[in-house]
Amino acid sequence: MKTIPVVTIDGPAASGKTSVSRELAQRLGWSWVSTGAFYRGLAYVAIKEKANLDNEKELVALVHKANWQVCMSPDRTQFLYNDKDVTDEIYKEEIGSAASQIGRHKKFRESLITAQRNCVSKVNGLIAEGRDCGTVIFPMAQVKFYLTAKSESRAQRRADEQGANLMQTLEAQKQRDKQDKNRAAAPLQIPENAHIVDTSEWDLQQVIEHLDSIVRAELKI
Repeated sequence: MKTIPVVTIDGPAASGKTSVSRELAQRLGWSWVSTGAFYRGLAYVAIKEKANLDNEKELVALVHKANWQVCMSPDRTQFLYNDKDVTDEIYKEEIGSAASQIGRHKKFRESLITAQRNCVSKVNGLIAEGRDCGTVIFPMAQVKFYLTAKSESRAQRRADEQGANLMQTLEAQKQRDKQDKNRAAAPLQIPENAHIVDTSEWDLQQVIEHLDSIVRAELKI
């Protein structure tokens, strides 16, 4: 059976993971998925259905409901709730904070792994980006990257994207970084054998060119 190539791109919020993974996948003719959409989407569902974000059992029950779906598309990872596309809603800062909160629960994260790994079925190749793609979801990925950047650079990017206040975005980001790195379940960390890329001083195209050259060299494509 042909092995489907998988490339993972991990890193903290606003390090450029989504933009880089999306264009890299387009260059390679592969599919891509933002695994964070699962957590953001389920956080959105939990809030809508008034679930307790600290109750792991309630959150796991939401995972097994049939009223949500993650769809891969060339432009972005879409999240559907009750057959409605709510992708724009799940990328608001408050949903990101809630996603970080529910992501602390070990059994909740484990309950999502199968759905996340299923993204690799029926594709020619997959670029998976998130916070634990190379460590937990696809530990056997052929190529792994860890993107990082200075806190101020990341906050500026996110504030520009959302038209938000820079200082408020920076504070929210610092809090989320702390939660992600210190959670007991799958904390944000650099995957073994990952290429570490600091994007602080690079523009998008420079980062993509760098990753593209590494992928092609290592996979011989």
